[in-house]
Amino acid sequence: MTSFPGLGPSSGFLQSTAWRAALALVVVFVMLAMTGWTAIRETKVDANPLATAREAWKRATFQGRPLPDPDGAPAAIRAFFATLDRAERRELAHRYPLAVGNMGGAPVQLRYRANRMALDDAHAIEKQRMGDKRLTPVGRQEAGRLVHRFESMMSGDRQILAFDPAGGGRAAEVFGNLTKARRVSVVVPGVDTDLSTFERTARATTAPVGMAKSLYAAQRDARPHTRTAVIAWADYTAPSGLGVEAATGQLAEDGAVRLRALVKSLPTSGPVSLFCHSYGSVVCGVAAHELPENVENIAVAGSPGMRAESRSGLGTHARVWAMRDADDWIQDVPYLEVGGLGHGADPVDPSFGARILSADGAVGHAGYFAPGTRSLRNFALLGVGATGSLKCATDDPQCNSGLV
Repeated sequence: MTSFPGLGPSSGFLQSTAWRAALALVVVFVMLAMTGWTAIRETKVDANPLATAREAWKRATFQGRPLPDPDGAPAAIRAFFATLDRAERRELAHRYPLAVGNMGGAPVQLRYRANRMALDDAHAIEKQRMGDKRLTPVGRQEAGRLVHRFESMMSGDRQILAFDPAGGGRAAEVFGNLTKARRVSVVVPGVDTDLSTFERTARATTAPVGMAKSLYAAQRDARPHTRTAVIAWADYTAPSGLGVEAATGQLAEDGAVRLRALVKSLPTSGPVSLFCHSYGSVVCGVAAHELPENVENIAVAGSPGMRAESRSGLGTHARVWAMRDADDWIQDVPYLEVGGLGHGADPVDPSFGARILSADGAVGHAGYFAPGTRSLRNFALLGVGATGSLKCATDDPQCNSGLV
């Protein structure tokens, strides 16, 4: 029998304990390696750079006066920046790019500029990680993917309204002129949304950027002279996969707070429409009762439920629309809520009370924003206010009632 000399009478116990400890260390090492890191040395990368930037902003002064609370009311932040000239605004963006780039109420163009600088900083960090020997090959590969993503987001004249590199990352991008828009549409995506999936080359309209870009083009086609803007809003932490996170409402609760903050910070008081896909409809459902008065439409597609048993249960003044393609697998998800699991009633069930739109042409769970589909056309018409041209589902005669 293998033994450890000198351990005495309790050597069996100590030997067993030592082996268990060694096995635990192996398990920890494997888990760390699978996430891209080895346990050889600690890293010096800031785990939450946005929080760090906001703390630095809070401690700072500018021209002898304190800076406003970065989480304060958009009106107060808007009023502060109105007292600064162009050079002063740019100086603050240069000093605190992440803070300014994610600050509701800051001038939109300044946020775009600040986020470009923040992306450049994040790009430099990931470029270094690509060659960091403390990372496993998987970790270096992930860094390479982020380098590619950041380079894409910095290219051309892209308008990045929000950017947070922490964890899987969050972002929002604008299509159109947000400052001058008369109508604003917000695309709220579902599970597995982070920086790595913010946009895709293949099947582009299954990712937030492609969804919003496709919707903006369809709106321009529907009413070319209506000034619109569309936001690809992936600025919340979405569930990863279809596990417990996706079946509960905690991440939706957090996302709802952020969604309300976005709408309240928009530079226009014109009508706003929310287009909520999959788990994004859970976020919209939770947010519904405290959304600003200018939210005119909440439209959901491929919804697992909205954390309510009926349209009236949402507590919103907005019109609620729903659609689901005939071959969308989401229809097989149980529409109930038990002990915090599940998201409540089916929004396309007539008893829910939503107006049911046609999704003709959409294929599967991720096909609602594909060009040429009736689902996209209906979304576009809602976004530009052309409700009289909507195509409703054949089994909903009340869909068009009471519309102007």
